[in-house]
Amino acid sequence: MFRLIREDISSVLERDPAASSKLEVALLYSGLHAIWAYRLANYVHRKGFPFVARGISQTARWFTGVEIHPAARIGRRFFIDHGMGIIIGETAIIGDDVLLYQGVTLGGTGKESGKRHPTLGDRIVVGAGAKILGNITIHSDTRVGANSVVLHDVPSHSTVVGIPGRVVRRRKLDENDQLSHQNLPDPTQDMLQRLAKRIEALEKRRPAAPGKAAKRPQRAKR
Repeated sequence: MFRLIREDISSVLERDPAASSKLEVALLYSGLHAIWAYRLANYVHRKGFPFVARGISQTARWFTGVEIHPAARIGRRFFIDHGMGIIIGETAIIGDDVLLYQGVTLGGTGKESGKRHPTLGDRIVVGAGAKILGNITIHSDTRVGANSVVLHDVPSHSTVVGIPGRVVRRRKLDENDQLSHQNLPDPTQDMLQRLAKRIEALEKRRPAAPGKAAKRPQRAKR
């Protein structure tokens, strides 16, 4: 347990440039408190006390603004940055080294039973306000842009943006750009720019319209 706590604190210090000390992270980071409360609730839930586990998770929600169902499965070095508004559903599965920003929802799409929440692989970054819905899989080393709505499986090493979310780039990410989810391509803007350039090129190729015949000068009145 203490090893996991130290690992969580070290993970925050590595990924958040605003974190200045272990003491600050341990005492003042609500996202980290939510994760610790989840681990306690998950332990109680696995021991067969779901009501008590939900009570722990709801208390943590009041204090942190982060709602994590006790039955969710979360890996190591999970980091919630500015965690207000985070929702993680009952059957969600999260791998190792995953980063969620504020307002992220890992939710369902209806009243279906069984596995109904997303599965996230390892080393995934989900931008602020993104919604990942349904029993889908976001494979490892993927970035989800802010405010995207993802409804389908996403392959590994992908960048996803838009509503609904679509893959706009596939390439292997290194550690330096794992957090640069704000520098995402805008496929709609790119398409409009290409269209404008095409129209401009066609306008230049079009022959000039013939000028109208000059009007005859009117005779001066006597």
